[in-house]
Amino acid sequence: MRKIELACIIEDDPMHLFLTKKYIELTGLVEKILVCKNGKDAYETIKALFVNSEKLPQIIFLDLNMPVWDGWQFLDEFTKIPVKQKITIYILTSSVYQDDINRAETYSLTSNYLVKPISHEQMKTVLSELVCS
Repeated sequence: MRKIELACIIEDDPMHLFLTKKYIELTGLVEKILVCKNGKDAYETIKALFVNSEKLPQIIFLDLNMPVWDGWQFLDEFTKIPVKQKITIYILTSSVYQDDINRAETYSLTSNYLVKPISHEQMKTVLSELVCS
C-alpha cells in the first residue's frame, strides 16, 4: 500500500498535538511526522527543506491560533515559496467563527477546514483520500 512519506503538524497545544499525532500513527498511512510548535517555526523548517531540495510534507495540519506566528501568517508566507509539488493543507482549529471559515476560502481551503478535536475516523478518511488520489 502507498503511504504518505511526510506529514506536518503545526500545533502549539500539547493535548491536540498528542491526539493528532497519535491518530496519524494509528492509521499506518504516514512514514514520518514533522512537528512544529508555531507558524514561524513551520515556515522556517519547510523553507529549509525546500532550499536544500529535501522531501517536503505531502500534507500539513495547521492550527490557526498559535503564538509567534498564527496559522494565517504561516499561510501568507508559505504561499510565497515556489513549491512545485502538491502539498495538501488542512486547517485544524477550534475556531468555528464564520470569519475564519470565509478567510479559509481565500486560500481555497474551505473543504479542508476541520474543527478540533478531530476523531480517529476523520483522520483516517483524510489520509486515505490523499493516499488514493
